[in-house]
Amino acid sequence: MKNGILVLWVLGMVLSCQSDQKKNSATSPANAVKAETKVNLSDAQPEDLIGKMVEIPSGEFEMGANSDQADPDEYPKHTVRVDGFLMDVTEVTNKEFAEFVEQTGYITTAEQDIDWEEMKTQLPPNTPRPDPELLRAGSLVFRPTDGPVPLNNPGYWWEWTTGANWRQPLGPGSDLEGKEYHPVTHISWEDAKAYAQWAGKRLPTEAEWEWAAMGGMSNSVYPWGNELDRDDEIHANYWQGGFPFNNEEKDGFYLTAPVGTFQPNGYGLYDMSGNVWEWCEDLYHYEYYQEHDPSEIVYNPRGPQTSFDPDEPLIPKRVLRGGSFLCNDSYCSGYRVSRRMKGDMKSSYNHTGFRCVRDLPR
Repeated sequence: MKNGILVLWVLGMVLSCQSDQKKNSATSPANAVKAETKVNLSDAQPEDLIGKMVEIPSGEFEMGANSDQADPDEYPKHTVRVDGFLMDVTEVTNKEFAEFVEQTGYITTAEQDIDWEEMKTQLPPNTPRPDPELLRAGSLVFRPTDGPVPLNNPGYWWEWTTGANWRQPLGPGSDLEGKEYHPVTHISWEDAKAYAQWAGKRLPTEAEWEWAAMGGMSNSVYPWGNELDRDDEIHANYWQGGFPFNNEEKDGFYLTAPVGTFQPNGYGLYDMSGNVWEWCEDLYHYEYYQEHDPSEIVYNPRGPQTSFDPDEPLIPKRVLRGGSFLCNDSYCSGYRVSRRMKGDMKSSYNHTGFRCVRDLPR
């Protein structure tokens, strides 16, 4: 399905609040006031990091919920053992993705018009055909609100934007000037998969991703430990303040940050929390962890055979990990190492990206 979840929101929640969004004079990223504070920055230069991989050792860990913020799909904790592998030090950048597109002519899903005949097979019966304008190529772009809104309705802060894609992350008129080393966004699972294959790599499994994110620590809540942050020490690019209307920017960024901006974890991996959500190989099933016997070790799990999300039961989904610049404790706390997100394979947003892994030589 092409951007199924996006069009569902457009047909429902987004359209219901569209008129309100037009009335709002929400703070734009360009005009947002940045907080003057010390952040925990890395000395690394992005151009020296991209394309680099580090070896993640084999190991055994308790996969799943590590705090009382955990969602039901993070339970039960279960023992997993993974073989060693190589992992990209950073998220894939605009510069790297541009090289892929230049060499292959690849067209991302956000750059393709929506196939209504394909999409309607995964929508409830008798769903009306949307306006043709809503079927034009585009993606979802975050738009801040004027004030507090119900956090169970993402339509308040996501806006379907025709023409938004990795080249124009905020829609027509925006560009990538000065953002060559920011993570590429508006990337679907299919896009990430295509890049990984071109690069001679693959997407990480969910278990590999979580094991790598902990950086050698045991049962840590975040890649750097068990405490989120102090105002004078920010470890990642995420939303500080009242979501989705007041980003205090204590981390120094409103949207994405250049890769390598913050300190790496114990394995030398940057941005395993925040910046952009990262696609994994695994299908998503909300009861997948319940298939495991907590008393037994699971070796190199590859995810469930089928996908099921009770919120959208007709749409097969894949797992995303790591959180993004929009994550906040009041909303999703997506920067926790055990936090699971899901998305359909052709959907894209301006906070989704990826990184790749490679098997070690045998």
